[in-house]
Formats: sequence, C-alpha cells, structure tokens
Amino acid sequence: MPQAEILLWSRLKGKKVRGLKFRRQFSVGKYVIDFYCPAVKLAIEADGNTHTSEEEIEYDKTRQYEIANFGITFLRFRNEDIIKYTNEVLRNIERKIDLINSGS
Repeated sequence: MPQAEILLWSRLKGKKVRGLKFRRQFSVGKYVIDFYCPAVKLAIEADGNTHTSEEEIEYDKTRQYEIANFGITFLRFRNEDIIKYTNEVLRNIERKIDLINSGS
C-alpha cells in the first residue's frame, strides 16, 4: 500500500470513524475499492500520481459511474492531501457519512 493508504487505513480501521466498520480493498463487480463502509455504502479512493493522465481520468470516471450503479457514494482524495491534511480528510469523510445518514 502507498504511504497515504497506510495512513488513511490506520485512521479508518477499528471503527474509529463514527463507529463504522470500513473494509480495505473491497470488490464491487469487476472493480476494487480502496476503502469501503458497507453500513453507509461509502467508497473512498486514494488517488496517486497515476490518476492524472487523460486516459486514467476517463477510466476513473467510468469506474466510478459503474460502481455508483450499486448505490455506492464516492469520495476521492489525492494521496498528497491525505498525507498533508489528514484531519481535514477525516472531517470530510465524517461529513459525507452524516449527509448519507440524514438522507441528503
């Protein structure tokens, strides 16, 4: 796992965020999600430098669209943001969980 994924996983595992269980490397159809919370159907992707080319951006859009068809909400964070702004990333995750739980 890249450093950003290791860091984020250390903060998600063990029900540390809103008391919810997250899974790592979770399969949905033909895709694998970096982190997934089944209770709220939330996928979290940590994007490295390979996600900046036109081809990769298009692939990510298609992949996200297909996964969203399973009723899964997505959050994407760049690896450098996870490392530099870990607490803000976690607050964003908590806000998204709160929005999902409120039905918004």
